[in-house]
Amino acid sequence: MKTLLKVAGAILACLVLLLVVLRITGVGPLGHTPGLWIKGNSVTTPVADWSFANKYQTLEIQTQTPYLLPHSVTTYFVVYQGQLYVSSSYPAGVKYPHGRTWNEDVARDPHVRIKIGSQLYNCMLVHVTDPALSAAVTQAKLARYPVLKIPPHGSNQVFHAVQIGAAEHASGN
Repeated sequence: MKTLLKVAGAILACLVLLLVVLRITGVGPLGHTPGLWIKGNSVTTPVADWSFANKYQTLEIQTQTPYLLPHSVTTYFVVYQGQLYVSSSYPAGVKYPHGRTWNEDVARDPHVRIKIGSQLYNCMLVHVTDPALSAAVTQAKLARYPVLKIPPHGSNQVFHAVQIGAAEHASGN
């Protein structure tokens, strides 16, 4: 029994050490492979116009999973009327938020970190429910990325990235 406890303790210690190393190094997403923590320079000044992001093709989003580890992905985005939007396409029969881990995480907790270039922004992803705005953002995204297609009879779920703390900075609080 003592040997079993020693082995279990050693395994647990190794896992904790591994998580500490991963937290320090980041291990963000690589291409289409999801990652854990994203690293960069934290930006706390409010962003009034996200158009600067257009010089990048993708951004990274870090969500919080229910098992207390972050989940990060690389995704396409669009700046529409100066505002930042991300979206996910779903094939017919698959209902939001199921099928995309980061969407499930956002549905549970909308607080995310977004990395554009080397800059990190604390944001909330707000699900866009206005059909006209969703359609306009989707068309802007399809124009920006002509190779993207929405699956036939599928849906496109759009999220507005709202910077956390921007209102407080703008009002001087």
